[in-house]
Amino acid sequence: MTKLELHWQILIAIVMAGMVGGTINYLNAHGVEDPGVFGISAIAVLDYIGTIFLNALKMIIVPLIFSSITIGVAGIGSGGNLGSLGGKTLLFYMATTIAAILVGLLLVNLIGPGYLDGQPVGDMLGLDAGGSQIALAAESRGPGDVAQIFKDMVPPNVVQAAADGQMLGIIFFALLFGYFMTQMDNALSEPMYQFWDGVFNIMMLMTEWIMKFAPIGVFGLVGKVVAEAGFSGVGPLAIFALTVIAALAVHALVVLPLFLRYLGKVSPYKMFPAMAPAMLTAFSTASSSATLPVTMNCVEDNAGVSNKISSFVLPLGATVNMNGTALYECAAAMFLAQAYGLDLTIAVQFSIVIIALLTSVGVAGVPSASLVAIAIILGAVGLPLEAVGVLLVFDRILDMMRTSLNIFGDSCCAVIVARMSGEETKLALDTKS
Repeated sequence: MTKLELHWQILIAIVMAGMVGGTINYLNAHGVEDPGVFGISAIAVLDYIGTIFLNALKMIIVPLIFSSITIGVAGIGSGGNLGSLGGKTLLFYMATTIAAILVGLLLVNLIGPGYLDGQPVGDMLGLDAGGSQIALAAESRGPGDVAQIFKDMVPPNVVQAAADGQMLGIIFFALLFGYFMTQMDNALSEPMYQFWDGVFNIMMLMTEWIMKFAPIGVFGLVGKVVAEAGFSGVGPLAIFALTVIAALAVHALVVLPLFLRYLGKVSPYKMFPAMAPAMLTAFSTASSSATLPVTMNCVEDNAGVSNKISSFVLPLGATVNMNGTALYECAAAMFLAQAYGLDLTIAVQFSIVIIALLTSVGVAGVPSASLVAIAIILGAVGLPLEAVGVLLVFDRILDMMRTSLNIFGDSCCAVIVARMSGEETKLALDTKS
């Protein structure tokens, strides 16, 4: 018997959660006592299931982010890769990721999916605003807190920072750790690289294992939201999903083609059909890592990039270049902040941009792994992790779309770096015309 794909399992879980949660909400609205399970409130059971899933995600945050960034930086710095090729690649990855984040930030601010008729939609989504505490945590930030962001990147105690979930400090320490690994003799650096590479692969397996329970976690999280708020939150969530789709489209159809046209001197119109197989694979699997062989094949065969370029740029991009993921992280955090009715000061928005940029580097290339990064951002701006639950309704389809953008961003970098390195490629513009 063929096993049902994870995205279908999650979709079924969402439908079941809607049915169960809707029934509980209907009964409560008509004065019928919560049916419960073995004497325990049904809403409490759903909350219990969802909390375990969220705790599992929190459990892997520190080792996953640290090991991913460490081996990524160490891998870039080894073998002379931080020369011309590495410099061009990293510069392009950073530029496109920042551009993607800013596109997401702009559209969320313009559309305001977290508001309905000028009012926050937190109550419609069943979000417990927690009164003044959450508002104070975020709204008390001022322009001076921009400097505090950089101060937090250098923790006095990295172990305490890990325990407290201060991920900026962990990320900065991992960047330094990975870089200075490359400064040691090979006899010392190689065992360290193998160790952290092993840790990273273990964490990838753990992430994939935890995500197997995503349908159960989604059932609990979505079921609780529907049981408490009914279906009133579907509208705001649909507007948020459309906002994200619009932002992804702008980045894919406007921003990246501009990079291709003016930096790579290639035709953007030829790029899309050349990468169509890889983008469709990414859409169906929602995994950058699983799509990597197809991406390399398309870039080399359809775009005409040499293996020397693609074998360095694309595996690196599958780890550190997540245009769609970074855009979504920023948009999701902004949406939830709006839903809570928070005053989104420049300091808060700047911190979201910085953390989205840094955490997108350490996101595992497996389905829904960006939930880990979103949890980091929420904690950094003073929002409760439980708010992630409302995002799961449309997360799968958005995950498939942002993964396709991740792959397209990687391939654009490979083509541009190849062109800047003197390669002709099959997509070069006809300069004679």
